[in-house]
Amino acid sequence: MSDTPQDDLQPVDTSADAVAPEQAQPADLAARVAELENQLRDQQLRSQAEIQNIQRRAERDVTAAHKFALEKFAGSLLEVVDNLERALAATPPDDPAVKALHEGVTLTHKLFSDTLKRFAVDAVDPIGAPFDPELHQAVSMQPSTTAEPNTVTAVFQKGYTLSGRLLRPAMVVVATAG
Repeated sequence: MSDTPQDDLQPVDTSADAVAPEQAQPADLAARVAELENQLRDQQLRSQAEIQNIQRRAERDVTAAHKFALEKFAGSLLEVVDNLERALAATPPDDPAVKALHEGVTLTHKLFSDTLKRFAVDAVDPIGAPFDPELHQAVSMQPSTTAEPNTVTAVFQKGYTLSGRLLRPAMVVVATAG
């Protein structure tokens, strides 16, 4: 290898493909600009669509969070409703010794139930309905000649839903062919 500058020279390509951009034909430049504008427009549309999808997803997540924020709290309050119902079942309404107590528990239970309904907590009390494994938990099966097979004949504990989502399944007895 020699140290002369002539050895470092490369042959110059003079073909049409190797022409510098500033020497390109105006039609080629216009086509290239149009192509780049189309690519930019496509990227812009895709970005806008992605932003809209993110906004919709965020709105849906916020709506679900608002809707089901009370899930644990409402689930904890179901024990209170159960105890109020047990108190009502244990006190006869016509006994003068406990009549005032029964009326107070009845009013408290009604107020409590109305408050739960206002917050979209609904009771699942399926006596006589067909057994639905998504809403009911069968704790027993009982032969029956009066009820249709696979229908609920008794409820040990009511179930509840929150805005259509199951909070607690109803504990039920299911009829079998007698």
